[in-house]
Amino acid sequence: MASHHVFTAIELVPLLRERGIDLSASQVHRLVSGTPERLSLQVLSALCAILSCTPADLVAMSRTSAPRGAHPARRMSRP
Repeated sequence: MASHHVFTAIELVPLLRERGIDLSASQVHRLVSGTPERLSLQVLSALCAILSCTPADLVAMSRTSAPRGAHPARRMSRP
């Protein structure tokens, strides 16, 4: 962010709004400072455009602990 002269999460609010993303300052702060539970492709795309980067620059994969032998896709319950 700093390399694009964006030093606080609050500064992203109007930049996102220019791209049709209407998030409050607190929502943007949580998005930037924490690990969001979900992130829309529209928001990810806007952040990439603002910061001139790719999704891979913004998203880090982490391993979650699953029961041994469980396949990640199988952990989801089906109706």
